[in-house]
Amino acid sequence: MTKNPLTRRSFLGNLSKAGLLGTIGLAPIAAKAMFPGQSPDTDAPLADEHAFLCKPYLQCPTANTMTIMWLTSRPCYSWVEYGENGQLDKKAHLVSHGIVTAYNRLHKIQLEGLLPGKKYSYKVCSKDIVDFQPYKLTYGNTIESEVYSFTTPDPNSREVSWVIMNDIHDRPASIPHLMGLNGQDPYDFVFFNGDIFDYQSDEKQIIDHMLTACGDTFSTQIPFMYVRGNHETRGKFRQEWHNYFDNPGHNNFFSFTHGPVHAIVIDTGEDKEDTAPVYAGIVDFDTYREQQAQWLEQQMQTKAFKKAKFRVVMMHIPHYHSDDWHGTVHCRKLFGPLFDKYKIDLLVCGHTHKYGVYAPEAGKHTYPLVIGGGPTEGKRTLIKIKADQKELALTMLRDDGVKVGEYKVNTRRG
Repeated sequence: MTKNPLTRRSFLGNLSKAGLLGTIGLAPIAAKAMFPGQSPDTDAPLADEHAFLCKPYLQCPTANTMTIMWLTSRPCYSWVEYGENGQLDKKAHLVSHGIVTAYNRLHKIQLEGLLPGKKYSYKVCSKDIVDFQPYKLTYGNTIESEVYSFTTPDPNSREVSWVIMNDIHDRPASIPHLMGLNGQDPYDFVFFNGDIFDYQSDEKQIIDHMLTACGDTFSTQIPFMYVRGNHETRGKFRQEWHNYFDNPGHNNFFSFTHGPVHAIVIDTGEDKEDTAPVYAGIVDFDTYREQQAQWLEQQMQTKAFKKAKFRVVMMHIPHYHSDDWHGTVHCRKLFGPLFDKYKIDLLVCGHTHKYGVYAPEAGKHTYPLVIGGGPTEGKRTLIKIKADQKELALTMLRDDGVKVGEYKVNTRRG
């Protein structure tokens, strides 16, 4: 098998000498068919070199599953080898309607049957398909990643911590810089709160401006979740954007419980009217937000939401302390009353590029509203949240390391 290490200078890397796979004794394949796993350009001319285009990145963390994604320069057959206690004695690939997914470049494989709070080792492998005929398939060489590890979330954990970035706007160097502000503090996941890009151009933009920076910093071992901002809805590659990421529930708006926190994530869509000329009649975010409002109230009536020590909502456009454009006002109308009615404990947003921590305010919001900054130097922020059984503490750091906001919430539920 061929190693394909990735460096900061080149995500293609250099292929080393071939070695043996050594897959004797692999356990039965343990992944169900859930994703198409197809790259939109498998019919494009084949690349000369079979190589990884990014390091594997962790997605959709749950107590019993973890999704691993990566990209290759050529269409191939891919799988994940993984196991406990440093072993790689299990294998997972994707099966859809009896067909093993192959001849694709975008790989999305979910490991199933995992144990909560357990550490697993893994590596990804991709075998080149040099010719695919109806009755004859010809393989080339196989490349493999380094061995990495991750720990599954434990819903019963007594504490959780995570970091939030927003409004990077195609400045990939901001990702390792902001993550560096966290120091050695532990964190369970990273959350991207929208506008990581200016607009969606192509696959290379996603790799160069996000995935490479994440892979060099944390995402081979710590999962990230990601909600769109208004800028991710723009550009000719906007529809393909969804294929490269996966959240709990496999949707752009979702909820999850991690330790004492139940989090709800809302996709706030665009900031202008659907009829604005720049959208050329090909958006319908009003209906989309109305659908989410119905879903949101259903989520707030679940047992997981009601019994959580803390209820946190994350979304890109803040419905207060922002502007009075249509998207802001529509979010205020649809979501604001539900946040108050069901007594959320914290709302975290981005969008304005002006960081701020806003205490509950009569007539507006009955909970603290925090807005991250960005994207230029001196305005970028890292938001850190840590919660235990009694207290949720938020700290916001500016890109020079100075603390520019903090808020603490005591639980209202025993």
